[in-house]
Amino acid sequence: MENQKIYSVQSIGNQWPTLDPFLFTAHHKEVYPKGNEDMSISVPLEGRNIGSDFSGKDGFSMYHGRKIPGFPYHPHRGFETVTIVEEGLADHSDSLGSAGRFGEGDVQWMTAGAGVQHSEMFPLLNTEKENPLELFQIWLNLPKKDKMASPSYKMLWHEDIPIVNKKDNNGNDINIKVIAGAYGVQKPLSPTPDSWASDTSNKVAIWRVKLSPSAIWKLPKDSSEVNRVLYFYRGNEITVEDKHVDKNSLFHINPTEEITVRAGDTDTFVLLLQGVPINEPVAQHGPFVMNSKEELQQAFADYQRTEFGGWPWDKKEMVHDKERGRFALHADGVLEER
Repeated sequence: MENQKIYSVQSIGNQWPTLDPFLFTAHHKEVYPKGNEDMSISVPLEGRNIGSDFSGKDGFSMYHGRKIPGFPYHPHRGFETVTIVEEGLADHSDSLGSAGRFGEGDVQWMTAGAGVQHSEMFPLLNTEKENPLELFQIWLNLPKKDKMASPSYKMLWHEDIPIVNKKDNNGNDINIKVIAGAYGVQKPLSPTPDSWASDTSNKVAIWRVKLSPSAIWKLPKDSSEVNRVLYFYRGNEITVEDKHVDKNSLFHINPTEEITVRAGDTDTFVLLLQGVPINEPVAQHGPFVMNSKEELQQAFADYQRTEFGGWPWDKKEMVHDKERGRFALHADGVLEER
């Protein structure tokens, strides 16, 4: 196995398998219709399982939203979420009193740690045209020593996220969005302080790569310690070393080898996830990720007792003022506006 460049190839849908230290990745690509003035959806919702609509009917899902698509308040403990909104906007609210609106390339890094409730809603701000949304949510595990860290979140605004622009030998463009993990000499923005990614020796990398038609990208080699997966999620075809696919796929690749990636004849998008595995037992039930069944039972008991601070907002499907721009309000009162 060590001599192989590609260990395995697998087709993917909206929910992507991951390797330790990652737990889960969801890719949401929606074309929502125009919204009403209250940012709710303007078309009838008959034929959907409202409250749990993952149907993709007519090009979109409501998820757990009833009038506004998204994920009304729900708890997390024991891991962190990295939410990349490439297109559209997301409204964040949580049990600490934090809030925000982010999108169009922004990234939110949230360490749930000991426990937090939050909501992630997709306000339909456009009333005259469609409201497209593209979002990734990546679940990154925490080691036992940090599972009860104080919850926190940080905004990585798209204006600040490093972009590496390269050309291949034929002059084709390669664009690498460095969300986590240095790419060559280009360092990323810092994650939250208790993140597994905050220690650079854990070699966590999250790179979104755009290849122009026919571009050839050489993925540099790294340490044998890391798990490394490349996800092809948009484009008509891609060739990774000698493996050619024409549908969305993941490539589990050897981190100690340079890997050649060739785009098809359209713009091609891939996401790379890598990191040193935590190598601890994983006990997961829904929104809680701990190390044992007993810790899971304690997490449920704690949530029933404390609701992780309760819900300080007046709506489960919490969205912010329609005219509000991108912002982040932190629990300590610090306000960022963009």
